[in-house]
Amino acid sequence: MDLHQYAETHEVINQVPPLEGANLYRIDRPLQEWLRRYDADWAEPRLDAYGALAGGPLLAAGFAANENRPVFRSHDRYGHRIDQVDFHPAYHELMATAIAHDLPTLPWREPRPGAQVARAGLMYLHNQVEAGTACPLTMTFASVATLRRQSEIAEHWLPGVLAGTYDPRNLPMEKKVGLTLGMAMTEKQGGSDVRANTSRAWPVGAAGSGQAYELLGHKWFCSAPMSDAFLTLAYSSGGLSCFLLSRHRPDGSRNQLYIQRLKNKLGNWSNASAEVEYRGALAWMVGEEGRGVRTILEMVALTRFDCMIGSSALMRQALTQALHHCAHRLVGGQVLAEHALMQNVLADLALESEAALALTLRLARALDHGEDEGERRLARLLTAVGKYWICKRTPEMIGEAAECLGGAGYVEESILPRLYREAPVNSIWEGSGNVQCLDVLRVLGKEPETFAALFVELGEGHGDVRLRARIEWLRKALADQTEIHYRARRLVEELAVTLQAGLLLEAGETTVADAFIHSRLGEGGRVYGTLPCGVDVAKLLARSMPL
Repeated sequence: MDLHQYAETHEVINQVPPLEGANLYRIDRPLQEWLRRYDADWAEPRLDAYGALAGGPLLAAGFAANENRPVFRSHDRYGHRIDQVDFHPAYHELMATAIAHDLPTLPWREPRPGAQVARAGLMYLHNQVEAGTACPLTMTFASVATLRRQSEIAEHWLPGVLAGTYDPRNLPMEKKVGLTLGMAMTEKQGGSDVRANTSRAWPVGAAGSGQAYELLGHKWFCSAPMSDAFLTLAYSSGGLSCFLLSRHRPDGSRNQLYIQRLKNKLGNWSNASAEVEYRGALAWMVGEEGRGVRTILEMVALTRFDCMIGSSALMRQALTQALHHCAHRLVGGQVLAEHALMQNVLADLALESEAALALTLRLARALDHGEDEGERRLARLLTAVGKYWICKRTPEMIGEAAECLGGAGYVEESILPRLYREAPVNSIWEGSGNVQCLDVLRVLGKEPETFAALFVELGEGHGDVRLRARIEWLRKALADQTEIHYRARRLVEELAVTLQAGLLLEAGETTVADAFIHSRLGEGGRVYGTLPCGVDVAKLLARSMPL
């Protein structure tokens, strides 16, 4: 008997065609519309070009960079201490491409209307295929705001930071054609409470802003430890101060920055996060002595903004995967996306994704108009509100999207497991949920002008009685100080959803706005796929379908 006839047991059918090679900008109608709405239409050629890269070579590089994690080498072959982290070539490809397309520099190099919005759009595309490299890109971008507080340091460092060239070589900054910056604040005993830090700083000569100090201490989390310099906090004689600590000293020798180990993390695998020690490390004070938290606050605010971008991007990629799968997979002889219950789930996911994008780009617009006092105050508030809500919603949303694929969404050949692992980090990094909620209460309580700016933004509900009622409820709830800290999460949740509803209504996309308000402010359930009857799910799906 010829047993070879049984080598093939079945015909492979009903499989979803690959999505690789799609232009992530062109298949994303909501992104296109919101970018145009907020003055970034001039950047469309850039976004189109990056969308093609993200859906093609960068997508492949993202898989490779995560399959080949960074490796720490404490010593070279001769026994010399080198404290070096080696990355896979795919990681360098991702970094080089992003920096060449101005992802960490666009608003600084081209400060024009819509620059922050355009840059957010580029980061949104990048994060969909590789979130680990977004960490050093974000810190490099955000560091500029803080470095500009110390003119002599800015003059020395910013040309390299803004060069638009990626240079991964382990060399002193004077020998490099491009620089990346990182941040190291967290210590073992304090976590988010940086005032509990114990690291100390002593002046080498003269003391004060712009002067050289030597630092002694540790940092429990130092992300992207191969950056050329780090903004960090340590106590000087005048209190907790901000410093710029480079990996090399001015004479070209290694600085006394020692990597203890790399963190074994849930996700964010392509990016290295390290525990480090300062043993007399040379650094320069940035900003006023004793005002380190205030000095670094602008950088922190911008990194929180990027957490919103990153989480919104993860949502969008999860939605894209779910929509694509369900548009091609047959169940019971019918396309999965045509089943009523699956339409409910997919439409609900699409609503969540677009609402996250809208709030994120509204913050970008506020940053673009920082010279306006109302927009500046609104940006301060939206950062905390959006960081809390969007980052909190992402893990649940991605989990539901993965379920749309069934077992195919649970295996590593799919991108869904990586998206799911990435989802929690944005909620944890740069202040967890409680930190953001208490920040919202602090700014609304101490700054009446910000409270007023919020309700100017919310207006009268754009003619929608449901939204108007929720705005009035919010006004009273925020004014009531009874157990307000205990109620903080509920208040910020309602604030975020109300803001999102207002933005969707203002945009004039009636189907989206009505479905969002009906489900989030009305009769929606507690999990995705519980949209009330009467929602035009077909139109919602057509709007977000990756065609």
